[in-house]
Amino acid sequence: MKVRKTAAVAAPLVAAIVFVTSSLAQPNAWPQQPVKIVVGLAAGGLTDTITRIIAQPLGEQLGQPMVVENRPGAAGTIAAEVVARGPADGYTLVMGNLPQMVILPAMQTTKYDPLKDFAPISLVGSNPFVLCVNPKLPVHTLAEFIAYVKARPGQLAFGSGGIGNGTHLSMAYFLKLAGLDMIHVPYKGGAPAMADLVAGHVVANFSSSSDALPQVRAGTVRAIAVSSGTRWPKLPDVPTVSELGYPTFKTITWNGLMAPAKTPKEIVSRVAAEVARAVKEPAVIEHMGNQGIDPIGSTPEEFAAAIKDDVALWTEAVNAAGVKGQ
Repeated sequence: MKVRKTAAVAAPLVAAIVFVTSSLAQPNAWPQQPVKIVVGLAAGGLTDTITRIIAQPLGEQLGQPMVVENRPGAAGTIAAEVVARGPADGYTLVMGNLPQMVILPAMQTTKYDPLKDFAPISLVGSNPFVLCVNPKLPVHTLAEFIAYVKARPGQLAFGSGGIGNGTHLSMAYFLKLAGLDMIHVPYKGGAPAMADLVAGHVVANFSSSSDALPQVRAGTVRAIAVSSGTRWPKLPDVPTVSELGYPTFKTITWNGLMAPAKTPKEIVSRVAAEVARAVKEPAVIEHMGNQGIDPIGSTPEEFAAAIKDDVALWTEAVNAAGVKGQ
């Protein structure tokens, strides 16, 4: 009788212990503490701004603060390496961006592999590049631009935000496809490149949407094409390069949340679902729109496929620009 009574008392206790232990082990118990999002660029830049826009609603939805940590250096590669080698427990994420995760690894050897060392969570937002010309240039369409440049090989200059920058590689890739020859003038960022386009020191730029949109609306530059696969809603009358005879041309820049490669899939899926929810909030849409960003909120699988495609495309662009090893 004594043995039976002891067993009867012990059984529920053991069951309770097993239940509590298994509950704590479940990914839905995550997060139990603040989650850090590492940004590889300085505060105030576009990637930092996007991170802070999305961090607040994510923290509210997950029930824990999302802490933004800026770790600038080496164009974001330091931050990427830190996260890639960090614990895969869901408490340290990185807001990846196109140069950090695709362009730089295509140009030089990095201490991380963007396809193997990270678990893509969600592409948070993207934006196209805009092919702009000085309004004094006698061209209004892409066809006219091509004809104008082709008649003056090696005589006209285009600007970019720097060697290996997405604006540089987009133009280099397009020039290769169109069989054109132009002089590259690199600047220390998109803003000075745009300033010199407005001043007429260069005739054209592929500019980031955030740099281009205010100038296009002010009439200080003329937009003749966008680099995305579909027309950009903010400039709906401007055609894409791909629809104008170059179907393989599609270059966009993006920012997306990523985790160390072995992070549990349940955590990755949960964060992705919350990002998809957050980017539908009116305040998030408005704040991103003010930065020229289109909210996305993709699934992990969609983001992984996009990165894989981008690695192939931008590797070709790097080769076209001749900047491998720089």
